[in-house]
Amino acid sequence: MSIKPFLEDIGNAVKGFAMGAANVIPGVSGGTIALITGIFGRIIGALNSLASVSTWRLLFKGRFKEFATAIDGRFLLAVGIGMVLSVFSLAKLMTIVLDKYPVQTWAFFFGMIAASAVYMLAEIKGWKVSYVIWMALGIAFGVILFTVSPATTTDDLWFIFICGAIAICTMILPGVSGSFILLLLGKYEYIMGAISNLNGPVLAAFGLGCVIGLAAFSKVLHWLLERWQQQTMLVLIGFVMGSLIKVWPWSAESLQKAADAAVGPVGPMIVPGIIWIVIGIVAVIILELAGRATKN
Repeated sequence: MSIKPFLEDIGNAVKGFAMGAANVIPGVSGGTIALITGIFGRIIGALNSLASVSTWRLLFKGRFKEFATAIDGRFLLAVGIGMVLSVFSLAKLMTIVLDKYPVQTWAFFFGMIAASAVYMLAEIKGWKVSYVIWMALGIAFGVILFTVSPATTTDDLWFIFICGAIAICTMILPGVSGSFILLLLGKYEYIMGAISNLNGPVLAAFGLGCVIGLAAFSKVLHWLLERWQQQTMLVLIGFVMGSLIKVWPWSAESLQKAADAAVGPVGPMIVPGIIWIVIGIVAVIILELAGRATKN
């Protein structure tokens, strides 16, 4: 028996682990990691097959081998296992740093998100007036969503289901972070805590939302990117830029958390925040350079 398929499985699981890590950190997109590691196209193809009625007919007819082949099952399983292991191993870390070092953590996220938006803008070609309008609409939507959204959102399972359905759609887009969407919905720390503590009902509702959301929107996203890629990306970039205020490191809540976690008195945390913003920017630059090196 050849060992090559198993080595490929391990490689795909490692890539899935990297994608999972990216999806835990707001500002880093799992789709970007998929692009860098060269599996983005294969993932989109597999997801499109999963969303096809004809593919599921194979399963219902008992043609399991053909179904597995159609959805690239072995590949998806390896990537999925890597992602799950990554998310569950890193969620606890995220809850700790957000509790103990809130200003530094949010500053790191802020730097990554801002840098990602700049890189996404650099990918837009052939600028025209309409493009500026599309981006402005995205910015306005992000600002309005943050401004009118409540400081806290319900923990009811129906809302957790909706969070999963929305977040999963952005997790497969290069440059757009699913965990950032959870931030905007006010559920990032809650979901990280649920993963860390293995909260079954919450994880089940969130997971079901992910499955339903992926099935419902993967083809829509694919269709939008095929026909209006520039416009779609501009709206998304604007949305990310307009929503940056949501992760402002020196918010009153973050400073209060820092004061509660500190042994002694803490100041305005300006310097630590700036340092971690720079670290976040550098992290995105390294990822982008790695991606370009892979393409070349």
